[in-house]
Amino acid sequence: MRLVFAGTPEPAVPSLRTLLDSPRHDVVAVVTRPDAPAGRGRSLVRSPVGRLADERGIEVLTPAKAGDDDFLDRLRELAPDACAVVAYGALLPQRALEIPRHGWINLHFSLLPAWRGAAPVQAAIRAGDEITGASTFQIVRELDAGPVYGVVTEKVGAADTAGELLGRLAVSGARLLVSTMDGIEEGSLRAEPQPADGVTYAPKVTVEDARVSFTEPAAAVDRLVRAVTPEPGAWALFRGERLKLGPVSVVDEPELTLAPGELKVERRRVLAGTATRPVRLGEVQAQGKKRMSAPDWARGTRIESGERLS
Repeated sequence: MRLVFAGTPEPAVPSLRTLLDSPRHDVVAVVTRPDAPAGRGRSLVRSPVGRLADERGIEVLTPAKAGDDDFLDRLRELAPDACAVVAYGALLPQRALEIPRHGWINLHFSLLPAWRGAAPVQAAIRAGDEITGASTFQIVRELDAGPVYGVVTEKVGAADTAGELLGRLAVSGARLLVSTMDGIEEGSLRAEPQPADGVTYAPKVTVEDARVSFTEPAAAVDRLVRAVTPEPGAWALFRGERLKLGPVSVVDEPELTLAPGELKVERRRVLAGTATRPVRLGEVQAQGKKRMSAPDWARGTRIESGERLS
């Protein structure tokens, strides 16, 4: 099939690479978000998807809006049979949806209708889901509500961060996307409407959403930290300044009790109290400092008895 691929961040790269390597499909162009400033120099940087397209000599389109007339005219000239989408990051107007004869096929990192929206992997971890996955579906005007072509499931590990889980889903989802395109080309695959029950939403996670409340149970603290690792990154306040927190582990010592946020420094570990059991801090990063182990941070900071994270 003649395809246009739309995607932007690193998790979309495996899908583009797998489609480019497929002998059954011809990716004639890539659509990605415009180059964005990054780094200390704030120089403009190509998206990960755009970089791969450049390496492979594929035309790259970077419309400011997917409804721009120039972009839509070029899309019509390209005449794709279908458009494959993975984390493109912009809304697609109806005029764009109508151009390819098979429509726009999206790879979404959840088992729809669960966790529609921008942050499905983070939401699954924070909710304590044991199983998640990825779905391919036909894009319609309503958010992530189109009929589903196929799914792949993935177990959520007890220590999975959002980055780790998304990395696995990006690979298995790429295979699912290619098999979906194969089935559409053959005419052997038909999309099925999503059930009306079980719809949940996963909006974009903000920095404020990533603030840890130690008045929550230990399991909830653990899930939140893993859900926002690596982005936007968990944090709490210590001595009035932001302290970034890496993944924690729940301490199974019933005799050990600490008030919510209360710190206990031992030789090889630093504990913080929650509403239930304490958690052991992993890596931390104070403002203006490098990431380091919690014991190294505690030794340099000279934490006093009774001090807390808030």
